[in-house]
Amino acid sequence: MLPPRILRRLVLAPLVIVMTVFMLVTLPFWLVVTAAASLRLPPPQRRGLRFVWFGTAWLALESAVLVACLWLWVAGGARRQERHYALIRWFLSKVYAVAVRTFRLTLDIQEPEPTAEERAARLTRPVIVLARHAGPGDSFLLIYHLLAIYGRRPRIVMKAALQYDPSLDVVINRLPNAFVPRESGQKRVIEEIHRLAATMGDQDALVIFPEGGNFTPRRRRLAIRRLEEKGLAEEEKRARGMDHLLPPRPKGAITAIEACPTADVIFVAHTGLDDLITLGDVWRKLPVSAHITAKWWRVPAAEVPRERAERIQWLYDHWEQIDGWIDTQRQARAPAGHPAPGPG
Repeated sequence: MLPPRILRRLVLAPLVIVMTVFMLVTLPFWLVVTAAASLRLPPPQRRGLRFVWFGTAWLALESAVLVACLWLWVAGGARRQERHYALIRWFLSKVYAVAVRTFRLTLDIQEPEPTAEERAARLTRPVIVLARHAGPGDSFLLIYHLLAIYGRRPRIVMKAALQYDPSLDVVINRLPNAFVPRESGQKRVIEEIHRLAATMGDQDALVIFPEGGNFTPRRRRLAIRRLEEKGLAEEEKRARGMDHLLPPRPKGAITAIEACPTADVIFVAHTGLDDLITLGDVWRKLPVSAHITAKWWRVPAAEVPRERAERIQWLYDHWEQIDGWIDTQRQARAPAGHPAPGPG
């Protein structure tokens, strides 16, 4: 059970700052120990130093955010949303910069050149972002680009357990987002999606992951079985044809579209680190140079289908398009004479 908010503020937040000071003071020791342990491993597996450095930088940035949030609260700015969006933008920009240097991360976003009308619409319409959910840090990268590159103010429904992260707990709870306890079920998630979508302004972006979780082969099998048990034969058949994605759960996306019919819809695909599913995978398989390719498709509000059945088919159409794009990207990355990596 999640501790009460007052306890999280009085215990978890100070604990992060204490851990940060401890890591900064003892960093030379950890670097020496990690370097010595890494000597026994082949060069591609010497990831320890990078993880120690990244973890220390993350803690330092989290502590800076907590101090800034405390200052805003003391100065009476705890309700100033623009300052908190700026704080999140600063934090994610720094995390991204550290990831680029530490893990040699490169990110390539493929986006069609917008027309003049589309450029104007981007500045005057809210958007609903329907994104694939797989791999480490995909949500952080997406939110970073929405804030830093596109000037959007993201909204998202998240698991309540994420409030164990003190900086995320403080900042996100001061902005129009929602944390939903696991026991609340799908109904509460849909209610929060409707609330957030219905109150969006021109610069807002509601982020939804229609798959409901990170892709794994087991989750794919279970999702297909659920469609079969519900008698959704067509959706089941289409889900079996997608090797890299879970079948989309349409209710959240449709609820958002109904609550904000003036919003454009953006579909987001990405691949590159999606085979890193668990923390163990990240530790064992993270490449020396990490490259992520992403593609964004934008559908104007006027082109979104109006009927529910048509919207479900439309959502599956785009999910199949994303699955095919991922397959193409994997084939392009595969070494000559070797097959592309398998699903997941």
